[in-house]
Amino acid sequence: MDELPIGRRVAYWRGRRKMSQQVFADRLGKSKSWVDKIERGVRRLDKFSVLYEIADILELDVQLLVGKDPERRSDALNCIDQVEVDQIRAALERYDALSAYFDAVPCPPLIGDMRKAVNHAWLTFQYGRYGMLTRALPKLLRDAQAADAAYGDDDQGREAAHLLGQVYQISSSVLRKLGECELAWLAADRAMAVSQRAGDHLLAGIATTRVANALLAMGRSRPALELNVRIANRLAPGGSNDESPERLSVYGLLLLQGAMAAARTGDSATVDDLLDGAQEAANRLGGDHNHYWTCFGPTNLKLHRAAAAVEMGDGGRAVETHLSIEMPAFNALLPERRAHHMLDLARGYAQIGDVTSAGEMLLKGARLAPSEIRCRPIAHEVMSDILRRTRGTPASPIAELAEQMGVGI
Repeated sequence: MDELPIGRRVAYWRGRRKMSQQVFADRLGKSKSWVDKIERGVRRLDKFSVLYEIADILELDVQLLVGKDPERRSDALNCIDQVEVDQIRAALERYDALSAYFDAVPCPPLIGDMRKAVNHAWLTFQYGRYGMLTRALPKLLRDAQAADAAYGDDDQGREAAHLLGQVYQISSSVLRKLGECELAWLAADRAMAVSQRAGDHLLAGIATTRVANALLAMGRSRPALELNVRIANRLAPGGSNDESPERLSVYGLLLLQGAMAAARTGDSATVDDLLDGAQEAANRLGGDHNHYWTCFGPTNLKLHRAAAAVEMGDGGRAVETHLSIEMPAFNALLPERRAHHMLDLARGYAQIGDVTSAGEMLLKGARLAPSEIRCRPIAHEVMSDILRRTRGTPASPIAELAEQMGVGI
């Protein structure tokens, strides 16, 4: 199979799926003549977006379609490769809604199926399984875009827009963690636009935090701070706004993300003001919850206090804040949140010169959510610092983790 031209491979797999050229063409939205020319090699097949659509229809890995063996890597060790980045970029570059203006989308995904897929994607992210998520995202993006394009301006249409907005947010969050900041910004910007069509101010509020986080990752701290605070003020509970747990959670997270941006600028007074505002919202909420996938509450607020201290170079304060956290509440948080906090603590310990404790935090984080430590560029920086400052040979667990991360000793 590897030596066959790509058109012949398409014909082979189409035959294996017992699909006629006409049926295949209809599902792809192309003419039978187009399919015939592709399979005979008269026409080139070199667009990523079309390759992935064909792979979806034929229900096979895109690597098989292009004549390569699909990689079977453990998700614990898998981060993201250029093929996956290109697949996600191709999915983000689609404009199904514009195409649907001219032609109806054939066989759009069912809303119920999309809802289940999006919920699964959120759990995959919040459990820190980034390799699994990045492999699933291209198809999920295409399906969500197709559903959004297919359904009208009724309740189903608004839910389709809501689901697409969520998929864009998931994409933005995982891309930012893996260092693909420009794509993370693009996905977050799309999320904000779609959220407005979904008619959900709180969804738009959470999308705001994704945009701001992408800006922060690109070094644009001041715009990130201003954006978070401006939308938080508009969504603040009270007055004409309700005081629902969902609103308190979204409002609180906007303040927390604003505090992180302010910490990056070194503005300690603004950091304290925003954290105090978030503390009030957390107290009114009364416990940690995952409304709108925020994981917002008193415990997550302490995690952000520690993270803000690290951003301002005060590792000692970050460690003190950690020691004040109630462990049962901390252990009840989702793995991504806990592992992220371990990474922040590792940075804090490194700031105060305790590289042994810093290494222990990385190890704890890797046990909670391996990809959060092994795949994030900031974790690689911390590990490099630990290895550089360790006298003699590092402990075997640290050396093993460094090897898994691809960080040289």
